[in-house]
Amino acid sequence: MESTEKTPVSYAHDDDKQALLARLKRVEGQVRGLQRMVEQDTYCVDVLTQISAATRALQAVALGLLEGHLNHCVVDAARQGDPTAKVKEATEAIARLVRS
Repeated sequence: MESTEKTPVSYAHDDDKQALLARLKRVEGQVRGLQRMVEQDTYCVDVLTQISAATRALQAVALGLLEGHLNHCVVDAARQGDPTAKVKEATEAIARLVRS
């Protein structure tokens, strides 16, 4: 796994952060549900269906974070004169999302 520079995250509004946390808590609940399904020997296809739902939920979180990054970090860098590094960072993040 690649190491990334640790940059503090800031959200445009606290509401954005709260919505992100709420989504992640729902995903956490889905994963716990998956654990219970496996423990209870639930039919494989049903487990796979729930894995797909959890994956889509995580992808939605990732897209929301990416949108925030583009709207705030990249735009701020452009206003400061050189968005090159932030655009490259966003491009690499998109590439990781596409591969996953």
